[in-house]
Amino acid sequence: MSLQFFGWEVTYDDESPRLELGASQQPQDKGIYKMYHGTSVANARLIITNGFQQSSGGMLGKGVYVSRNQKKAERYPLNNNPSDKVALELRVRLGRVKRIDTDNHPMQYTWSTQGYDTAWVPPNCGMKAVPSGLEEDCVFDPQRVKVVGIAKAPNTVLAELQKLVADSLTNPSAGNYGAPDACSLCKRKTQQGFHTSSNRVGAVGKTSARS
Repeated sequence: MSLQFFGWEVTYDDESPRLELGASQQPQDKGIYKMYHGTSVANARLIITNGFQQSSGGMLGKGVYVSRNQKKAERYPLNNNPSDKVALELRVRLGRVKRIDTDNHPMQYTWSTQGYDTAWVPPNCGMKAVPSGLEEDCVFDPQRVKVVGIAKAPNTVLAELQKLVADSLTNPSAGNYGAPDACSLCKRKTQQGFHTSSNRVGAVGKTSARS
């Protein structure tokens, strides 16, 4: 069953209540959502400058892991000191969304091959891989994700990162919608950031820290 939900087309696998999205979460600008991504200070600089790259794996497979919940992004990288955590504010074109709300869902890793642009884990859906109960999304194509601001950063680097964002927005060819990503957390299974649910956004394995 498919239905249009505030501009977010979601495919449901059961008759569960359709209460995950509230009026305050409506998309703006024809389906573009405000979302967030957590990473380290060093990788924030590189992402802003060069853009995102797909993680090689994760709880939902390849993609860029993001959330509409800022607190979710602020948790990552999980093991980093607060002085080395940055939450990037994004604008994301989700496209066609597949709801993944159970452990071992038959499309948990294959949604991107079956006509979907984004996989969505609703808040409090009970998946063991997301013990925090906070929403998670995986966007397959990095060109759908654009950094537009700094939601949270250490005061020591806030002004620097804000300037990098301003420069990237002034020069659209740099850092937005699919430029090569230097986010090393996307490429390393041993680190934890906020790119996957088993190795949150920024990381890519399937056996590391959970959200």
